[in-house]
Amino acid sequence: MNLHSIWPLGLIGVLVVSVSHVSGHGDPAARIFTDPAHDALVIDLAPMDLPANTPHHAIAQPPVATLEIPVTGYIYGFRAEVVDSAGRVLPDELIHHFNLIDPDHRELFLPISRRLLAAGHETGAIRLPWLLFGLPLKRGEHVVASAMVENLTPVAYRQARVRLVMDFTPAGRPWPLFAASPWQMDVAFPVGDKSFALPPGRSSRSYEGSPAVPGKIVGLGGHMHDHGQLIEFTDATTGQVIYRAAPAADSAGHIASVPVSRLYGWSGIGLHVVPSHRYRVTVYYDNPTGQPIPDGGMGVVGGLFVPDRAREWPAADPRDSLYQKDYRHYMRLEGGHGMPMAGQSMPMPMHMKMGAH
Repeated sequence: MNLHSIWPLGLIGVLVVSVSHVSGHGDPAARIFTDPAHDALVIDLAPMDLPANTPHHAIAQPPVATLEIPVTGYIYGFRAEVVDSAGRVLPDELIHHFNLIDPDHRELFLPISRRLLAAGHETGAIRLPWLLFGLPLKRGEHVVASAMVENLTPVAYRQARVRLVMDFTPAGRPWPLFAASPWQMDVAFPVGDKSFALPPGRSSRSYEGSPAVPGKIVGLGGHMHDHGQLIEFTDATTGQVIYRAAPAADSAGHIASVPVSRLYGWSGIGLHVVPSHRYRVTVYYDNPTGQPIPDGGMGVVGGLFVPDRAREWPAADPRDSLYQKDYRHYMRLEGGHGMPMAGQSMPMPMHMKMGAH
């Protein structure tokens, strides 16, 4: 079963019982609310106009939104989409990517804000076994939501919204059995823009690091741009290949999807990673144009991680210099975005509320 079979298009007529905004944090038109009829937690970014035949750099992108989690529970699936002013789902190709970030906790491989979800138009619906896994969220914690859209179709859309629909299990139920957290490793780590100029011909790019806590990777997938040939994640200490995937292309040769690997079954759950080892992500490209492609490259793997028992996910340290630089970047306060924004981002908080699962 996928999210298309669960959700009515546009969530028209949803009974909203909990809506929460963080005053002054991003755009007030963004919203987060629960849909108890479908056990969902939903984020809508601010409405925007999408003129026809317009690339992303010429569209006023929805402003970054910082929102407060309205209820405690677990996420076990999600889908990013764009809906029109009547709530009808628009073509998948309108969304380039959606990011959901947790500023209260650190990343597994870096002392920057934890990336909760990342989706592109090729990602599709992601849904984990609700009995086994769930990403814990606590009421009062924060999330930062942002997206990039483009409209290369001949049809214009007014007052469209980027929407993230998350399958949600309220607290107090006997499931899920494992509290799992997302992780990612990007070839453009540690901070800054994650796209890079793609040179002509064959090329590759890598990054490596060690996890902050031991645990098991139970699922992972990848994201890359057109002309991507392969992406892999390896244990650089032992040479073991943990994940290797080649993208699937559509009829026009554009990347349509990247395979997802689920590392659990009847024989066991997950592949164990430890802080004493180094792990590496590598993406491979073959650019046949003969010219460099600005922002043409990207390579990231990410997935689900279950910390070893009695190990809590580490809190972020907002005093860390990498944390501060990363925060200013994803809030679009500085550096290299090169696109108009339909709103302003908030300044860096001096006393951010910290928490730990």
